[in-house]
Amino acid sequence: MTACLKFLRSGKVKDIYELPDGNILFHFSDRVSAFDVKFPTPIPRKGEVLCRFAEFWFKKLPTKNHYVRTEGKYKIVVKKMQMIPIECVVRGYFYGSLVQRWKDGKVKLPDGFISQLAAKLPTPIFDPTTKSETHDVPISKQDAIDRNLVSKNEYEWLETTSLEIYGQMFKIADAAGFVLADLKLEFGKVGDEILLGDSIGPDEYRLWPKESYHIGHIQESFDKQLLRDWLASNGYQKKFEDDRDAGKEPIAPPLSDALCLELSSRYITAYEKITGIKF
Repeated sequence: MTACLKFLRSGKVKDIYELPDGNILFHFSDRVSAFDVKFPTPIPRKGEVLCRFAEFWFKKLPTKNHYVRTEGKYKIVVKKMQMIPIECVVRGYFYGSLVQRWKDGKVKLPDGFISQLAAKLPTPIFDPTTKSETHDVPISKQDAIDRNLVSKNEYEWLETTSLEIYGQMFKIADAAGFVLADLKLEFGKVGDEILLGDSIGPDEYRLWPKESYHIGHIQESFDKQLLRDWLASNGYQKKFEDDRDAGKEPIAPPLSDALCLELSSRYITAYEKITGIKF
């Protein structure tokens, strides 16, 4: 089968091929990225978790999507689509990059909202970004339309649908004992029809255990936020930003075995609790 594959590209965490029938093969890897930097140190079984999660969410959610079938532990086949060039981010909690953007006056939050770290927003907000293999940046509705990334109707459909999906996933996570803090989705077109695409898993959302959730603190995370927190506390997040400002490509540091194993364990635990399936 490998000889029949046409290699298209290698993304942050998966390799993408075109099949003879025109469908696309996603081969999930054990790679990890954070702050738009790829790391050379693999996370054990991470690709398998991402593959299984993608299958679970595509089958569970009512939104039409591009999933076709699963092939082995690390691969799924999906329909070929023309991807829409924005990432549809939904934020339900005051956390992550939203905090600094609010401090910098780049984003406005609802009147009366008490801006405590990890506080739940009055209602989830749609907060899309550009789509890039290097560094995604927030984009407004008007900018997305003016740059011909989407039409007005498409933007409004993406906003409504993304918020609906977040609500559906939030309920499933809640029943499993987690808070779904935020979510990144991608969509594409087959003809004139928009379908949910790419993949959905702990690389695309923040997942906090309800039992340890506490406003005003950094949250325990069952996703790659553990890596982000380690990078921030060791000065790497700032170094990445300084390197980009200087026109240099950020260089990822090696990760310890302990950190890699803890990330792997949390990915597996999240899968088992949300799906009810033993890994």
